[in-house]
Amino acid sequence: MHHCLSSSGRGLAALVLLAGLAFYGQPASADAPRIVSIGGSVTEIVYALGAEDRLVAVDTTSTFPAEARALPSVGYMRALAAEGVLSLKPDLILAIEGSGPPPVIDVLKAATVPFVEIPEGHTPERILAKIGAVGAALNMPEKAAALIVTVKADLDALPRASGERPGVLFLLSATGGKPMVAGAGTAADAIIALAGGRNVFGQIEGYKPVTREALIAASPDIVLTMQRHGSTLDKTALEIPGMELTPAGRNKALISMDGLYLLGFGPRTAAAARELADRIAQAAQ
Repeated sequence: MHHCLSSSGRGLAALVLLAGLAFYGQPASADAPRIVSIGGSVTEIVYALGAEDRLVAVDTTSTFPAEARALPSVGYMRALAAEGVLSLKPDLILAIEGSGPPPVIDVLKAATVPFVEIPEGHTPERILAKIGAVGAALNMPEKAAALIVTVKADLDALPRASGERPGVLFLLSATGGKPMVAGAGTAADAIIALAGGRNVFGQIEGYKPVTREALIAASPDIVLTMQRHGSTLDKTALEIPGMELTPAGRNKALISMDGLYLLGFGPRTAAAARELADRIAQAAQ
């Protein structure tokens, strides 16, 4: 379907392209027919821009749309092998910030293939910047501008939290019964806030293990986990020692959502925040 951009939309498209050129210091890859995309949200944006026919491989976090799973894989985004990526003879490598390990990224950046690092971030503004960066790298500024307008409207329509916010604990893992939880500066903390919840471990930074005593003291109303292949955490989270003494444990208040949808901070984040808000409201009743 063809969408006409207004004059303001065309202006935004020009800004997308100029910002991309300024950021990367090289011409956008107008005709790169062989793209390797690393990072679930990056791949999702490539599909949203209609450039999926140019993809030759993705990483294992690229699980949406389902078609992406059928593409050759270069492995986990933080455990890449330069030989594996370059053996696909890409014309362009798109990689989310934080991909690794760092020595491999250094090799890829030094190769003759254009390497574009897409900035990561967990705010509505950073989602839009991510779309703009991918659009500029693919030389698709008008499509990126149109997607930015749509996604921004969706994010702007999210309700603002008011009144008392339910306490949410995001549980990343529980190896040996030791809970690893999300603190400030994480994607989990950001999506909880967007959904109108309160991160009960917002006073710590990053993902950290906590004691049974700290878990009980945090007194979460709801436990949030992400669904991952091979993980049973979405079924066993409430069995962690001490959880039975929290409101979440007593009320069996557990929410589990797809990891990329929940934490990817891409085009579907507004929908994820809205669904999470609805499920928090239901669990808090």
